[in-house]
Amino acid sequence: MQKIKVMTIKFTFLACFSLISLVSVAGDTDPWERFNRSVHTFNSALDRSILKPIAQGYDGLVPEPIKKGTSNFFDNFGEVNNTFNNLLQGKFVDSAASGSRFLINTTVGIFGIFDVATAIGIEEQQEDFGQTLGYWGVGSGPYLVLPFLGPSTIRDGTGSISDFMVNDYVSNELLDLHWEEELVLDGLDIVQRRAKLLPVEGLIIGDEYSFIRDVYLQSRENDIHDGNPPESESDSAWGDDDAWGDEDDSWNENTDDGWGDDIDYGDEDDSDVGTTAIE
Repeated sequence: MQKIKVMTIKFTFLACFSLISLVSVAGDTDPWERFNRSVHTFNSALDRSILKPIAQGYDGLVPEPIKKGTSNFFDNFGEVNNTFNNLLQGKFVDSAASGSRFLINTTVGIFGIFDVATAIGIEEQQEDFGQTLGYWGVGSGPYLVLPFLGPSTIRDGTGSISDFMVNDYVSNELLDLHWEEELVLDGLDIVQRRAKLLPVEGLIIGDEYSFIRDVYLQSRENDIHDGNPPESESDSAWGDDDAWGDEDDSWNENTDDGWGDDIDYGDEDDSDVGTTAIE
C-alpha cells in the first residue's frame, strides 16, 4: 500500500511537470542563460576536479572487454524504457524488438553483460519519455542545465523522471540490492558514461557552453524525428530577402558569368546590379 502511495505521488509530480512543458512559451530556447551558465560552470568545475580524473583512471586501467560488458549491463536496463516508449509512440515493431532484446540479453546474455541480441540481428531502438512527449507535440520548453546532470530542457527533464523511475524499478526487481549497493552501482554507471565522453572532448570549439547547448538541442530534435527533423525556417531561407546577402548582390539566371546580373566590373554604370532577388 505504501508503495502505491509513493508511486502515485511520483506520477502526480510527473504530470504537473509535464503541464509546465505544455504551456512553455515558444521562442527563445535559452531565456535562462545566465542561470544555466552558472550551473554549467559549477558542473564543469566538479567534473574537472572529481569525475573526469576518475573516468580517466577507469578508462586507462579497466580492460576493454570489462568496459564493454559494464556498458552492456547498464544499457540493458534501458531496454525496458525503449519498449515502453516505442509502444507509446505506436512503433510496435520497435517495441517488440526492444522487449526481445531485454529478454534475450537478460537471460542468454547474463544480465545484459553480453549483447547477444545485436549479434543475432536485433538492433537497439532507443527511445525515452522526453522523445515520446516530443513525438506527441509537446514543446521542448526552455533549455535548462541541471546541477550534476548537465544539459536538458523542461520537457526532457520531465521525461527523465519517468525514465529514472522505470530503470530504478527494473534494477530493484532484477538485482534486489540494498541501498548501499545501489549507490555503488549508480556511481559505476556515472563513471562509465563519463568515460565514453573522453574521446569527444576535443571536438568542442569556441564557447563551451554554447557548443554543448547547440549540439544537445540539435541531437534531441534529430532523435525525436528518428533522424529526419523537419526543415526549419532558417534552413528554408534560400528564397528570403536576407538569404545569401542583400538584394544588390543577389544572383540572376540571365548572366553570362553566373555571379549576378550583367555586371561589368570595368563600367562606371552599375546601378542595375542585383535588381532581382532570389525568389
